[in-house]
Amino acid sequence: MGHHHQHDHTHDHTHTGADVPAALDTSVPDSELSPAEASRRGFLRGAGLLGAGAAASVLAGGHAAHAATAGDHSGSGTGGDQADDGEFVWLAGDHHIHTQYSSDAMYRVIDQAQHARAYRLDWMVITDHGNATHSRIGVEKVNPDIVATRQEIKDLLIYQGLEWNIPAAEHGTVFVQPGPNEVAVLKQFETDYDGSVTGTSNPSPENEALAVAGIRFLAEEVRNRRIGGALFLANHPARRGVDSPHEIRAWRDADPSVAVGMEGAPGHQASGLPAPNGPGRGRGYYEGSPSAASFPGYPLESYRTWGGFDWMTATVGGLWDSLLTEGKPWWISANSDSHINYLTTSMRGPDSDWNADGKYNDPVYGPLITTAGDFWPGQYSRTHVGAQAFGYRAVMDAIRAGRVWVDHGGLIRGLEMRASRLNDQRPGAGATLGGTLKIKSGTSVVVTLDIDLATTPNWAQFVPQLARVDLIVGDVTGPVDDADSFTAPSTRVAASFEVQPGRKRVSFSYPLGRVDRPMYVRVRGTDGKRGAPGLMGAAVDPYGPAMDVMGDADPWLDLWFYGNPIWILPS
Repeated sequence: MGHHHQHDHTHDHTHTGADVPAALDTSVPDSELSPAEASRRGFLRGAGLLGAGAAASVLAGGHAAHAATAGDHSGSGTGGDQADDGEFVWLAGDHHIHTQYSSDAMYRVIDQAQHARAYRLDWMVITDHGNATHSRIGVEKVNPDIVATRQEIKDLLIYQGLEWNIPAAEHGTVFVQPGPNEVAVLKQFETDYDGSVTGTSNPSPENEALAVAGIRFLAEEVRNRRIGGALFLANHPARRGVDSPHEIRAWRDADPSVAVGMEGAPGHQASGLPAPNGPGRGRGYYEGSPSAASFPGYPLESYRTWGGFDWMTATVGGLWDSLLTEGKPWWISANSDSHINYLTTSMRGPDSDWNADGKYNDPVYGPLITTAGDFWPGQYSRTHVGAQAFGYRAVMDAIRAGRVWVDHGGLIRGLEMRASRLNDQRPGAGATLGGTLKIKSGTSVVVTLDIDLATTPNWAQFVPQLARVDLIVGDVTGPVDDADSFTAPSTRVAASFEVQPGRKRVSFSYPLGRVDRPMYVRVRGTDGKRGAPGLMGAAVDPYGPAMDVMGDADPWLDLWFYGNPIWILPS
């Protein structure tokens, strides 16, 4: 383990500062670079760390997100459970929620929104399933409900989206910035690019190409100003093993301003609650095995969750780290995937005909359901984004920039992570989650963590106790030779910090020393109730999340948080 310190005060953080190396300063033309600087810029551009792709991502710098504009449709309120660190307002949300317009769900938009607000969310996305009926009538029919709910609950940002059946792959969230063309763009996208609608669900190069074309279509609609923004995140990516590494890379490379990440943790977290009081199934409904459509390289362990998180995220040195090591910005999220919620007392309205109407009749009172595997939005899983304002554009910019951390069960209240130059005392300095610290080679760098601990009971009626925080470090080595690579040999847990009980806030620092190569750092934390050495071995991850037990995985007894990486680029 690396050397570390714990403090009870807030750190001063460093600024990226002046003297940015010319190779990293995109305002300097290539023609004005020295041969060494030109070579360095070529490497970084090839890795995706400079240029058009990076400009739409975090790697344009820690302050790259655009502020809300007049086209933001911001609403009049500010959410009720926001944290403001002076630079960003941290807004909690959920990008994967179903309603009565999904064939396997039942709640109204207003039902999901009222619960989301009660569970202290600031933003949410309606993502009913893509299919022929939904593309024919559902996209239009749900929109008035969304618009009315926006007016009803003004301090909750409500996006319209859909759950995309990705051609040749799994599902994904697609959503757009509200505006006059939100319905038209989503309808055209679903009609032309949804795997279920177009009959392109089976794996093939042609179907994979259609998925890439769908992402490019969304980007083009933004460039043509039909919509203010569009985002895509892959949902439950390892559940069936059909999202191959090369497909994930192809989605991201199709347009990094649209294809930005994946669910680090899937929804359906209540599904692991033991029977007879719970469903007694696989946590997240991760309970399958390889099929003919699955990528053959994935291990059997990938078909289960690990501490409630997807194997791609939970494995230190695994697929997520492989992308980060390559230099590809790819962010994680967490959400409810709410369809029918655990302990609900609702049932679908009588005399419903979903195939004819594109929706179920409004739910009515019914028997208590203990076999449902979902939580309400915000009840268990939250995605926190560091926005520059309370508004639709600002939240999407923050997600695109990777200023995101996720938690389960209210494990912590707030997270500030910074990478900065050692001994630079300027306030509010350095790079934060999703950001980039640009330095001269050999500059000493320190990573600091300030964590607000839980002080009130969560929705299971106990105050979560953070027990340990892990700092994970990896080298950025550039593009891979094999697009199906899913390991990162240099990535490891560099330091762990024990958290003493009874505090409201803890601070840690970890010196990276003199940095002379591109690298990234990321963070996770746990309540320490379950754990095991990581799949890459104890030398890489001595005490990571344990694989969830089928039918016996109480989500409230295994809590984690994860943060997106910070990049450190010397030259």
